[in-house]
Amino acid sequence: MNVAFLWHMHQPDYRDASGIMQMPWVFLHAIKDYYDMPWMLARHSGLKATFNITPSLIAQLKLYYENPQESDRFLALWLRDVSSLNRAEYRWMLKLCKITRYETMVSKIPLYDKLYKKESYTDEEFFDLQVLFLLSWCGVYLRTNNAVVKEMLAREGGFIYEDKLSLLKELINFITGIFDYYIALKNRDLISLSTTPFNHPILPLLLDINSATAVNPSTNIPKYHLSLKEDALLQIQKAKELFVETFGFFPDGFWPAEGAVDEKSVALLRNCRAEWIATDEEVLFRSINSKERAALYTPYDYNGMCICFRDHQLSDLIGFTYRFWEPKIAAKDFISLLQSIHKANDNATVFIILDGENAWEFYENNAFYFFDELYKSISTASWLNTLHIKDVKKLSRKKLDKLTAGSWINGEFNTWVGGREKNRAWELLFTAKRDYDHHKESVDDATKIKISEHFLAAESSDWLWWYGEDHYTMFGFEYDMLFRSHLICIYSLIKIAPPLDFFEPIIQKRSSGDFWLQPQSNISPNINGKHDSFFDWIGCGVVYESNFYATMDQKRGPVEKILYGQDFENIYFAFEADRSELKSSHFLLRLIIDPIGFNEEIAFVFNGEKHYKNSSNHITYEVAYKDWVEIKIDKNSIEKQKLYFRFEFLKNGAVVQVLPGFGMLEIDMDSDFSDRWFI
Repeated sequence: MNVAFLWHMHQPDYRDASGIMQMPWVFLHAIKDYYDMPWMLARHSGLKATFNITPSLIAQLKLYYENPQESDRFLALWLRDVSSLNRAEYRWMLKLCKITRYETMVSKIPLYDKLYKKESYTDEEFFDLQVLFLLSWCGVYLRTNNAVVKEMLAREGGFIYEDKLSLLKELINFITGIFDYYIALKNRDLISLSTTPFNHPILPLLLDINSATAVNPSTNIPKYHLSLKEDALLQIQKAKELFVETFGFFPDGFWPAEGAVDEKSVALLRNCRAEWIATDEEVLFRSINSKERAALYTPYDYNGMCICFRDHQLSDLIGFTYRFWEPKIAAKDFISLLQSIHKANDNATVFIILDGENAWEFYENNAFYFFDELYKSISTASWLNTLHIKDVKKLSRKKLDKLTAGSWINGEFNTWVGGREKNRAWELLFTAKRDYDHHKESVDDATKIKISEHFLAAESSDWLWWYGEDHYTMFGFEYDMLFRSHLICIYSLIKIAPPLDFFEPIIQKRSSGDFWLQPQSNISPNINGKHDSFFDWIGCGVVYESNFYATMDQKRGPVEKILYGQDFENIYFAFEADRSELKSSHFLLRLIIDPIGFNEEIAFVFNGEKHYKNSSNHITYEVAYKDWVEIKIDKNSIEKQKLYFRFEFLKNGAVVQVLPGFGMLEIDMDSDFSDRWFI
């Protein structure tokens, strides 16, 4: 049996018109993931994998080779004296320092944990917070092999400016060796490398936006649309050029951005000499009009193009589920699933394809423990062989007569077109293209090249991902501004005034309020486990977990909403969940309260109702459940003013959801809510 892993390494182009990266994610994932992922594979003999590296990531990583602070807004501010930051700069840096994943990154560094929970800082504390933020993003390789990183992590604060310079020097030196490491592993035949069209566009939508309605007839597409076929071709050609310039050889295959394909885009990729592409199983099942899983475990030939279809379920287990499991149990489960496929299918080839960077901060120790167990298990399984996807071309292939359009998100394109904000972005793009076409005869060749670069950057799928209600990020306005800035620059280059609506934000005014409403007043609900009185919870705080997806496009677990609040005597919680999912298994709810060190497991069997009171570790709490789970905690025995709550839902012994999704829920025991009253 064969298994082919493809790890997709990607960041959008964060550069504005000045060429300065406005977001730090390229740098942060470079020190955490881009080296660590192939390194974790290379530690185990006989294993192979494919790494797909996008051109927008390649181009930005190279900016760190010399004078990185001149190309990265974050690093420029990070090196500034704290007292010199204006209010907006200070708040932006603070927002970054507090967006780090709490459970797996912040809480592992005691001083960072302490500072993370503060609301105001001295200059010295804020300086330490900035240093610890960067240290928390250092991956396992740096934390175990770099003397400067190890020494600084062992300290208890008191960092000075020279520490920042020393740390930055080490990290930049590390980053400049990443691509050389990939080439070395490729030369040892441990990895193969592929790429994606230049700015990560949804190729089918560039070629013909009607592709969205071919998949889902109810999709609402912009009325006055254009085909951007020339740009689609350029996206592929420029990707190949940068890849060859960087690695010294042609990519033999392409992972189309978001696995988005249709017959026209595949023909275009084939004409550009792509030897293989990959996409999602849903595209295959719709193409052959069958859900037979046996059909998935082989490569296909469509009009001369080798196509590999990812096993959605197995890929998502790694991307979303196993982070809650013990590493050995997760690896054993994954191997057993592969073995079941092996027993049921002769000569099966399974394609595991997923994001190679964003999932690991949800894992303990950046997923090192998990991958160590997984790769160890694979390397010792005599019946299991790992392949580069380029080697799949040598295997026998089934003929595919037609290819249905689709992507790896629900097999359709609605993540990038159809909603009001998404369509508005397309409308502005089409308007700018029309206006440029009317004036391009008066533009010189050098300027045309710059204009083309801005169009390609504006066509990135990443901007469209964050528009609409389906994903949330605290940096939505920054993404919106970057998208529109490319179009505004085009007008500046053709020397005509941009239409005024290009300066209007597309994104609705959204903040954490979209998934987190703060309590407005005291509440005193009747704790009976029954969802019987709306008035009991009026004025409560609400965390909408189902809205908090960020970059992880997956339901987070059974709980969809947390309600909470307090009165003078008690703190209250209610958990609204998918009841059908809860009734299917035995559940535990682990209640964690810091800084008092409370950690208690509460068992549930959702086939009836129960109401009980318990005292443990000097804390008295009451639990009731029937329609939903309700908890009441007696405040009298708690001396601390501020408490930090976390909840873990366990299903059959494994943690399947950590709440709240953004880290911790802070409750001020002395709050009188006067700051939230209004008349």
